[in-house]
Amino acid sequence: MQQYSILVLHGPNLNLLGKREPNIYGSVTLDEINLLLAGEEEKLGVVVSFVQSNHEGILIDTIHQAWGKHQGIIINAGAYTHTSIAIRDALSAVKIPTVEVHLSNIYQREAFRHHSYIAPVAIGQISGFGAQSYRLGLYALVDHLKKLDNG
Repeated sequence: MQQYSILVLHGPNLNLLGKREPNIYGSVTLDEINLLLAGEEEKLGVVVSFVQSNHEGILIDTIHQAWGKHQGIIINAGAYTHTSIAIRDALSAVKIPTVEVHLSNIYQREAFRHHSYIAPVAIGQISGFGAQSYRLGLYALVDHLKKLDNG
């Protein structure tokens, strides 16, 4: 079985999960989300790496460094989803299959959150399922990669 390397990128303020607005984002911490995904590695035949940054440039540099190293990316760019053309361009440049995830349903929130610069360059978007959005994104991404390998 092919083993895939998956990069999980967590954007700004996600380091505050569990404390920040639990009525919107839930009580699960970022470490708990990472453990949830790490717990799926053996079952799915993947190795998952995690990076969280509050800085746009670090996220972009990490995307660039993923080229040739990771077969897939899961990204929750936080507020950068709605503002960062640079992150969108980095994802487009590396051409690594990417799934965009969000804990909350961004389409039930403020109007400015309804637009994603990332969605047009991602293979899909999952939002509104709390921490399970990441897990669902991982399963969808692995399924996509397997289909690519099987032609």
